[in-house]
Amino acid sequence: MTARIIQKLRVAAVAESTPEVRVYTLEHPRKPLLPDWSAGAHVDLRLPDGRMRQYSLCGEPGPQPRWQIAVKRETVGRGGSAWVHDSLAPGTEVQVSAPRNNFPLAAGAVRHVLVGGGIGVTPLLAMARSLAAQGADFTFHLCARSAALAPLLAELRVVCGERLATWFGDEGRRFDAALIGAPEAGVHLYACGPHRLIEAVRAAAAERGWAEAQQHYEVFQPTLDENFKPEPFELRIASTGEVLLVPADRSALDVLRERGFALPSSCELGVCGSCVCGYRDGIVIHRDSVLPVSARQDRMTLCVSRARVSVTVEL
Repeated sequence: MTARIIQKLRVAAVAESTPEVRVYTLEHPRKPLLPDWSAGAHVDLRLPDGRMRQYSLCGEPGPQPRWQIAVKRETVGRGGSAWVHDSLAPGTEVQVSAPRNNFPLAAGAVRHVLVGGGIGVTPLLAMARSLAAQGADFTFHLCARSAALAPLLAELRVVCGERLATWFGDEGRRFDAALIGAPEAGVHLYACGPHRLIEAVRAAAAERGWAEAQQHYEVFQPTLDENFKPEPFELRIASTGEVLLVPADRSALDVLRERGFALPSSCELGVCGSCVCGYRDGIVIHRDSVLPVSARQDRMTLCVSRARVSVTVEL
């Protein structure tokens, strides 16, 4: 686990996608190309107070001269989107991390089913761009209250063509998660959007017997568990053998930072994957929304996950 590279980028253009969503085009002031990235990746924007906020890249994947992010202004949020809308104009500069991808397209898939709602379409648009360029088989289900409030709708229509199915509430067309169909070999399902949409897709997939490995989700908010009661546990550092106590009211990330470990982090809600590290010799209570089941055998998210009694982390 290493700190993410931060670079200062310039806002090249700002365009309104909907009354709530703006698309920001970013470029390097001197370099002709930005770092390579793959569909599903996100970057962190550093706010003036040092906080980080994650936004999915929605432009053309690969080494490109410009990146694009779409940001919805949230009236009830943590202030990041309001700062972006109020402060970033053409010509201004912002500190941006190197891309990270916790939501990639499945290698070797023969067909892809994409389900996006609201601002959750941003990583899926990049996926559609990649799949269309490859001539791959895919369908895209777009859910929104109306066409006027559907982010990136014009771009999706161009990229997807007849593969795009729109579900707009004001037209009486609501997405039925049963439309994902029965699982088939080589078919992969991707969903990103509001909690209610994600849960509906998960439930439909479980009912029809989709394998965990064929399902891929990205969420922007942590999973709430009002009944969870945190307990203290011991954190052992594999490289030194040092043992630290993590109190019930603090995170492993907090304790490690206090001890002098310079660890990367961003959301500190368990949704971005910045602080994920390896672990062994312990039973981890996974409370994040980013790690797939296959990764939870030896990886943990330090900002929210805990352990029963003790765990050894690979730092």
